[in-house]
Amino acid sequence: MLILLPPSETKRSGGGRSYLDLDALALPGLRPQRESVLGALQALSTDPSTAARVLGLGVTQHDEVARNAVLRSAPTMAAVDRYTGVLYDALDAASLDAAARRWLGASVLIHTAPLGPIGALDRIPAYRLGAGASLPGSPPLRRVWAGPVRRAIGDLAPRFVLDLRSEAYSALGPLPASVRSAYVRVVSEGADGSVRALNHFNKHAKGELVRALALSRPRLGTAAALRRWADAAGLRLRDGAPGELELIA
Repeated sequence: MLILLPPSETKRSGGGRSYLDLDALALPGLRPQRESVLGALQALSTDPSTAARVLGLGVTQHDEVARNAVLRSAPTMAAVDRYTGVLYDALDAASLDAAARRWLGASVLIHTAPLGPIGALDRIPAYRLGAGASLPGSPPLRRVWAGPVRRAIGDLAPRFVLDLRSEAYSALGPLPASVRSAYVRVVSEGADGSVRALNHFNKHAKGELVRALALSRPRLGTAAALRRWADAAGLRLRDGAPGELELIA
């Protein structure tokens, strides 16, 4: 099973002495797109005021532009450790043992805006770029990523894909029809059985789900097998709309 996660807007600072190595990232066939987006992002960073406007930054966030300016020479750390926020705090990858972290590295891709999908343990610098940004001199991110990502995931030929991305990031990499997959929506259930989508707890529930998977490391190849595992793990996961699963939080 392959799991797709969204990134987080908030990121941990610092890292080790190694720099960004595009050849070391998952899905190396995406290098042309990575070079293109990184180049446009760094070019934008030469004009801090324009960069702040394009990236939707406030006056107290201009240090994010400086981060983008040094992407190639900034310290790096594993992507799953770089991201902070509700989902990644619930996942708490730093507290997992070596076996669980290896499982994350083999089973999880995090779909970023500047680099496309990357492995959970791929080393990346801190950056600022969201799925909805439009970089001057570059095609829309959806046009840059959608086709190449679809082909790259198709070439992986995973048995089953669990898509935990937000809709904005799913649009940057629609899954090929040839791949069995399920898109997860997190909902709450009322006393009358009605459900409603959640926002904050959506991210928390997804982080907890991935943590539970990393700790137990089941071998799953279908949505039905995933539901059976969830039942045994005390999680509520059920069929939703066609192609979707509902995670009851």
